[in-house]
Amino acid sequence: MRIGIFSDTYIPQINGVSTSIEMLRKGLEKNGHKVYIVTVNPRGLKYKYDENVLRIPGVPIGIFDYRLTSVYPAFAIKTIKSWNLDIIHSQTEFGIGTFARIISKQLNIPLVHTYHTMYEDYIHYITKGYFKKTSKKLVEYLTLFYCDSTATELIVPTKKTYDLFKEKYKVKRNVHIIPTGIEIEKYSKNYSLDKINKLKKSLKINDEKVLIFVGRLGLEKSVDFLIENHKKINAKLLIIGDGPERTNLEKLVKKLKLNDKVIFTGKVALKDIGLYYKLGDIFVTASKTETQGLTVIEALAASLPVVAINDESFVEPIKNDYNGYLFNDKKEYINYINSLLDDKNKLARLSINAYESSLKFSNKVFASNVLKIYKIAIKKGRKHLFKRLFKGDKNDSSR
Repeated sequence: MRIGIFSDTYIPQINGVSTSIEMLRKGLEKNGHKVYIVTVNPRGLKYKYDENVLRIPGVPIGIFDYRLTSVYPAFAIKTIKSWNLDIIHSQTEFGIGTFARIISKQLNIPLVHTYHTMYEDYIHYITKGYFKKTSKKLVEYLTLFYCDSTATELIVPTKKTYDLFKEKYKVKRNVHIIPTGIEIEKYSKNYSLDKINKLKKSLKINDEKVLIFVGRLGLEKSVDFLIENHKKINAKLLIIGDGPERTNLEKLVKKLKLNDKVIFTGKVALKDIGLYYKLGDIFVTASKTETQGLTVIEALAASLPVVAINDESFVEPIKNDYNGYLFNDKKEYINYINSLLDDKNKLARLSINAYESSLKFSNKVFASNVLKIYKIAIKKGRKHLFKRLFKGDKNDSSR
């Protein structure tokens, strides 16, 4: 099968969407399929096409390091047409996602769409607190237009997102739940003690137990919750990542006099992140805005029990007293952490289970499940094309 994946973000950018796409690409190629990527050029206003990746010029939009584009020249269209795609898989609603819809319609190629982002949790970055109700209605309208009206099939990573469409937005169409996969071996890899100890020394970690958070430091990630409750926990808190809230979080650490217990690493290269997980004993998160929370799966693959807020995003991967705990309030959070830190046998048992439970989230399983949806979309696309031809639609053109 020849597959075109369209997205506003892709490696070398580091975020959940780019990671998901890369995992899907690797899984599909392992199964012998040909994958092409259409994305934004993160380095400026130039076209670049190599190694089956077409990068289109984009401009910064002021949200994290994202860029958008609305210019789709003949060169890009001609290149994509030459790929002779069987399926288009869009990973974003706007920018390149719009381009995916244009190409799908022009070339009669079925369109599968994955909905990654709970936009209602992010509109504060644009509105700065103004027009909140109006903005949420606009987000709902645009989400329904892009995800319900234009795609042949729709994929979401969790039941939380499924419920958004079925219960809140009341869509009637098929919605397929497929959790994003990861490269299990990247996080389960055994690193030498020398390498681990060298990194620990550079971060001023001695023999203490270590809690780890990995992610963007934005308001929606609730990292302040982890810091504010860390006074009652006898361990280091290692915060891996960067973002707009880092300065405020560092001020909070200083205010609470936790400088000797909380460490900020900043951004870590994707190739090194597996090593950083090996510094931890427990993974923690209080974020309620995840569509899936890939870092939780990564932590499990690295044999880290997870203590996460009781949010639908984490109900599938985390099972209480098996590979971690889901907490409802700060009291439960503190108690779960301390119960693990105080009982080495329980910590060891949950660590073993963590790795075992990560195996169903491999990129091989991920790609296999997505391929099933591609086949459904292609079958539907053929039926639709046949109907149009049978009705004598002279404007239709098949590939």
